[in-house]
Formats: sequence, C-alpha cells, structure tokens
Amino acid sequence: MICEAVEAGLKVGITAVSHKVIRNLLDEAVAASEEQGMELRCVQKVRGEPKTNGSYQIRETDKNSDVFRVLESGEAQVAAGTAWLWSREEAANSVDVLFVDEAGQISLANTVAVSQAACSVVLLGDPQQLEQPKRGSHPDGTDVSALEHLLGEHQTMPPERGLFLPTTWRLHPSICEFTSELFYENRLRSRNGLETQNLLGHRVYEGAGLWFVPTEHEGNCNESLEEVEVVTQLVAELTADGAAWTDSKGKSYPLTLGDILIVAPYNAQVASIMQRLPEEARVGTVDRFQGQEAPIVIYSMATSSPELAPRGMEFLYSASRLNVATSRARCACILVANPRLFEPDCRTPRQMKLANAFCRYLEMATIVPTST
Repeated sequence: MICEAVEAGLKVGITAVSHKVIRNLLDEAVAASEEQGMELRCVQKVRGEPKTNGSYQIRETDKNSDVFRVLESGEAQVAAGTAWLWSREEAANSVDVLFVDEAGQISLANTVAVSQAACSVVLLGDPQQLEQPKRGSHPDGTDVSALEHLLGEHQTMPPERGLFLPTTWRLHPSICEFTSELFYENRLRSRNGLETQNLLGHRVYEGAGLWFVPTEHEGNCNESLEEVEVVTQLVAELTADGAAWTDSKGKSYPLTLGDILIVAPYNAQVASIMQRLPEEARVGTVDRFQGQEAPIVIYSMATSSPELAPRGMEFLYSASRLNVATSRARCACILVANPRLFEPDCRTPRQMKLANAFCRYLEMATIVPTST
C-alpha cells in the first residue's frame, strides 16, 4: 500500500507506538519497493544520535525540521516518526496519507492528534492482541485504542468499517482453528502450504497442534519451580538429536534452541527459567514476544490456582495475552500449567468469559502426562 501510494505521487507518513516498530515497517516497505523495481526514499525521525550504517534508502535525523524539509523538497517520499512528530503544528497537512501501524496499541487521543498531518489515515493492527502500553493513572476510556473504538463489540473488522485480512501466513491449520474460533469470529484461515509445518523425530510431540502438560503444585503465585523443571526437560527433549521441523516449503531443519519461544506471564517465572537454560534461549513475557514467531511455543503459567494469581484473573486469563502467546507458534504450542487453572470459581459473567478460552484450549489439546 505504501509503495502504491508513492507510485501514485502521494507523500506518505508512518507512525507507531515506538521507533522500533516504525523502523520495521520502513524496512519492509523498502524491501517491497526493491521487489517491484522502484526507488523508495525515506526519512525517519529517531531518538538520539542518527545511525550512519543503516539502509541508504532510509535517512535518519534527530531534528523534526529536517523531516519536513526533505518532504517539502522531494528528497524523500516517505517520512516516519512517533506521535510527537506528527502532532506538531508544522506537521499539519504535510503528507497525503498517514499509516498508523500497531493501531491496536495507540490511544484514540494520540490517533486524533496525529491525524491532522494528512488528508487520509490508514489504521493497521490487531486489537485482539496486547493493548496499548500505558503508565500512570488515566481517566476511564483512555485505555481503549483507536481500532477498538472502531470495532465496538466486534472481534474483527465489519466490512462497512474496514478490511479484515483473513489469512495467516504463520499458523498451522490446527493452531489456526483454535485462534480463529476464540479470537477472530471463525474468519481466520491458514495460507496454503502451512499445513506442511510439522515437528519430526519425537515420540510425543509429532506433527502439529496444541499440547497440554499438566503440572501440579501448591501455593505458587508468580513463580513455579515445578514448571521450570518441566520446561527445562521439554527443551532438552525437543532439541535432542534427531528432532527436526519442516517449514511451509517442505524443507526440514534440526530443532535448535532458537526455534523455541518460552513464554510466561510473570517476570519471576521468566527469571527462574532463564537460570536453567543457556543464555541464548528465547525466554520472556508475552509483551516481549508480540510480533515474533517460532516453530514451537512453550507457555508456562506459573500460578497454582486462580485465587493466587497476582493482578487477578483479568491478567492471568487475559484473552489477548493467550492469543499472543499461542499465535507465536508456527506448528506447535505446549501449555505447561496446573490443572487447577481450568477449574476457576467464576463469580461473574466476565470471569466466565476469561476462563472460557483456556478451557477451550484444553478441549482441543493433546494431554501429555508430565512423566512422559
């Protein structure tokens, strides 16, 4: 879309919640332009000292004035920066179309503020994943992103309001079935070829799909050494000699530590797992891995029971966090948790809704005894 807009003679702006997200989109736009044989010249307002070793097609500057100067002179067709750039008075009507990436994480207020920079605004994102980052206390309603305001009660974009991209380029159909049903109104489908993504060479985790490893423990809030032990054993088994995975093109690779994302809700559990695994292991909270992927995801819940969950059920059972964690997996998702988490004492319709997604996971998953 960015390349087509530039070819049509339009000036394009890009914004997002962070400089990193902005740069990722810029890099992809440049890659797309090279595939099409067109020249794309970009400028990005960065924080701190501009880098000189980046793409020659992306100029970096730490001065707001430079962005608008090169846009006006035609030295760049695409300009990028955070809301602090586009909400400035001199940014008004500086571009023809403004792309707001990860709009499911940007507040309505910020979106309105940056919209003055363009005649048209394109919101890109997924409100069913993690909500906008926020600090401090804010009035009611400010936690709702621009896309959430557009969606209202819908999980996916209604045709009269925008476009829903119905094809995943990552998820094996067996994982997509769960993701589509629970989070996308059964409208999401796997791209042809993803069904070839499979695990090979393991007697238990063979093929693709969802697995559940029940791990009983008592009294744990945000850290479970019992689950750490299980996760460590899983990683060793999955990366043993002979273990492999096949990608969407039918090519097989030996499974390595880098092919596994290990996710936990709490930093304490992340720290405990990291102590048991090599430094290069990919371990982190759900927030860290949004936007990333791997053949295998291991999700360790840590908490012994719903009543012990720090920050309550709203955090531990968050549908958006479960969606992000499970949908990082290309062919296998393995949930490690106390079975007690699937038996919450729900007292409100909201709590029932929160627990529903986890219970559905259990229904669709293959249960693996811990001793296996």
